[in-house]
Amino acid sequence: MHPASFGYHAPRSLVEAFGLLREHGEDAKVLAGGHSLLPAMKLRLTQPEVLVDLRHVSGLSGIRVDGDTLVIGALTTHTEVSTAEAVRRSLPGLADTASVIGDLQVRNRGTMGGSVAHADPAADLPVTLTALDASFVLTSSEGERTVAADEFFVDFFTTALEPHEILTAIRIPLPPSPARTSYAKLPHPASGYVVVSAAAALSVDDAGACTAARVVLGGVAGTPHRATAAEAALTGQELTPEVMTAAAAQAADGIDPHADSYADEDYKRHMAVVYARRAIEAAAARA
Repeated sequence: MHPASFGYHAPRSLVEAFGLLREHGEDAKVLAGGHSLLPAMKLRLTQPEVLVDLRHVSGLSGIRVDGDTLVIGALTTHTEVSTAEAVRRSLPGLADTASVIGDLQVRNRGTMGGSVAHADPAADLPVTLTALDASFVLTSSEGERTVAADEFFVDFFTTALEPHEILTAIRIPLPPSPARTSYAKLPHPASGYVVVSAAAALSVDDAGACTAARVVLGGVAGTPHRATAAEAALTGQELTPEVMTAAAAQAADGIDPHADSYADEDYKRHMAVVYARRAIEAAAARA
């Protein structure tokens, strides 16, 4: 399959990129790694008139610690995230997530920002980043604004990004000690896309009690789904097998999963419980 014809620009700076976005408006699409956008163009699911390729814009990749926050540039690849010592040490669940995205070629070229901005409900990163309470830096010629993950993902393939904005960085709060974070995924056997997934981020005190929890499901809605009942069931409790099982059993409360050709609603609802339990148990086991 071939995409519809389109114009192509490779700006050398954000200022130049912003000018192109102002000129072309909603007819333009920003290109990062291309592993989400280009397949959609080939299937004619999207037909932008102009692509604005960011690969020559400096300062949009890399991983650094800024005080108590991990900052990841939008053009940082999945492989860089999965292998970075700062990520593996402090946020191992994020490294786990990046390591199971697509295949080796996708991980070597696909970018954090591209995946997040594309907002595919079958993607891995939005689920984990929501569990980690990440926020996204959206930049335009007018300045920057930061949007939390809970507000960033709006619907299927829809985010809070405005047409004149570019996602430039992802900010993740670092825990005071190594986090108990994890990601568990049921992949489609052919494509590797998420059928159902779950991410967990737990804070545990010295006595072994859970002081805070974020449990997020993927593949069951148009956006990452916070399993608030499961979070409440974990908070304040010692993380015994019985407590974790009971909390996971509530993960599917209030969801009405979208069926697809591989999995119907009941199957996804059941798998949501199974993978929530796996994510919670894996996070709890980390110290």
